[in-house]
Amino acid sequence: MWANGSRIVARWPAASDAFLALTGAQVPIVQAPMAGAGGVALAIAAMKGGAVGSLPAATISAEQLRAQIGEVRGVASGPLNINFFCHHLPEPPDESAWRALLAPYYAQEGVGEGPPAPLRRPFDAAMCAIIEEARPQIVSFHFGLPEAGLLARVRATGAVVLASATTREEVRFLAARGCDAIILQGAEAGGHSGWFLGERHEPTPLAELLRERVDVPVIAAGGIVDGADMAAALQAGASAVQIGTAYLATPQSLIAPPFRALLGTDAATDAAFTNLFSGREARGIRNRLMRELGAIRAEAPAFPYASNAITPLRATAEAAGRNDYSSLWVGAGATRVRPQDAEALTRAIAQDAQAHLETMNG
Repeated sequence: MWANGSRIVARWPAASDAFLALTGAQVPIVQAPMAGAGGVALAIAAMKGGAVGSLPAATISAEQLRAQIGEVRGVASGPLNINFFCHHLPEPPDESAWRALLAPYYAQEGVGEGPPAPLRRPFDAAMCAIIEEARPQIVSFHFGLPEAGLLARVRATGAVVLASATTREEVRFLAARGCDAIILQGAEAGGHSGWFLGERHEPTPLAELLRERVDVPVIAAGGIVDGADMAAALQAGASAVQIGTAYLATPQSLIAPPFRALLGTDAATDAAFTNLFSGREARGIRNRLMRELGAIRAEAPAFPYASNAITPLRATAEAAGRNDYSSLWVGAGATRVRPQDAEALTRAIAQDAQAHLETMNG
């Protein structure tokens, strides 16, 4: 693979060619949205590297999303993905048991209750109107799909629709409902598990998800941090890969310095699924709160309300250079990531994957 001006020229498997034709990307990579870690600068750099750039929209307002899309489009061309959550937002729960559990930490840190944290909100009519106005090339959903009327409006814009699946049943469900491509979120993926069918379950390894064959491109996500990982996923049947953890170490990511310092170290191997930081299971590095309370607590309010009581603790500790109460979302392979500009990282992973594929295929 080589760069020809601003155009990346490469030979990819036929399944990857289908993904590239569908999305307009130059390389079969989707930069993971990663609310709290990704944003305008990361999307721009990934797009300049030939990948699909992504903006997370679950924690911002419609007006903020409009502005961010404008910022990206003012600097970079190529496919832009806007990512939304599709969870059910319950009524505010009783947080008394949760706050009682956290009271000793409040006392130790010398902080009081702060204002409610910005909630992760599901896709709604206001956000749909922004999609109709801005017409991004790609719209992706986590925790299932929005209600039929909103989904129809998104499709009417001509956007490519992606959604995450965490089980083979969810893969079939999304394919049957006309998703243009499906993100296979394996157990190795960092952040919130996107499960949406049935009861909570043990996360399914990516290799198992790749065994489910459907008639649309599938995007492998989970533990993919370099070209060898990418080549292995494509060889196993993926059309493209979604990369998140490797981008955390780039200067374009928004993570706090104490979190950044753990990347590429042995400490990043000690990870688990926890509900402490949002009320819903997500994969991250164990920190003080997870070790002392356990990774899963029944007292944690339903998603996304658990973050309300955590926010003042997190802010205080991070200001002091500590990760004690931070959500340190990472996927497998976090020990192998290294600081690198996101555009250069995108190109390097794609080029290395191409070299591995050529070796694999003789």
